[in-house]
Amino acid sequence: MIHMNQIFDGARTILCLSFLIYASWNDYKTREVSNKVWIILGPSALALTTFQFVVFASELLLTYVLSFAVTSVLAIIIFYFGGFGGADAKALMCISLALPVYPSHFLPQPSGLFSPIFPLTIFTNSVLFGALSVFYALFRNLIWTVRNRGGLFRGLETESLGRKILALLSGYKIQVSKLKKGHMFPLEDVQVNNEGKKKNKLLVFPRDEEREEIVARLVENVEGKKTDGWVWATPGLPLLIFITVGLVIALIYGDIVWILLSSLF
Repeated sequence: MIHMNQIFDGARTILCLSFLIYASWNDYKTREVSNKVWIILGPSALALTTFQFVVFASELLLTYVLSFAVTSVLAIIIFYFGGFGGADAKALMCISLALPVYPSHFLPQPSGLFSPIFPLTIFTNSVLFGALSVFYALFRNLIWTVRNRGGLFRGLETESLGRKILALLSGYKIQVSKLKKGHMFPLEDVQVNNEGKKKNKLLVFPRDEEREEIVARLVENVEGKKTDGWVWATPGLPLLIFITVGLVIALIYGDIVWILLSSLF
């Protein structure tokens, strides 16, 4: 006989996956996701989960509140520091409403480790898969260095080693003309020092709301023939795809990061 917890676990899982797949497709095509997605998903998830936990699984109510609180704080902090966009933060908060704990009544619990706060497992999985883009950035930078015989940080020699490493791992050099269109975000900006001279500076966390102003300054600098036209940029990765993949992997295997760490130690 099918238990009500099984029905609700399945409904919440399917609801969450369906909306994330739809949002991921829009993120891939346009790098934009309508707020209507979260306006529908959030309240729907809240209603389903709250009803299930109040009526059929009251022992999970405290975990539900804790899961939503921890996930929301994490999402807001990362968003505030420019780690990802608003849609990604809203996605994580909606996931915490829909799947605060693993839906063990609907799916067999994987043997792999995962956090009691299930959204954290999804987040760490998504970060791991998103980090694979580092290898692509390193490969692009290696090819550029070989073709141009060095000069990867020409004009940025005074920047700290830490900023240079972050640039190498998260971005690569492109022509500024390509930055004016597409989904690339500048990793450097033009600043005026105390002497009134312009100087390029590497950015640690590019912010979407400042993109147009930074690009305009870079274009003006290039048109003034003060640079060679190459600037550091990072691709606007469709992070929702990684979050969706992280959810699927979490449902099947668990927390990949903890599995890897446990196998090493």
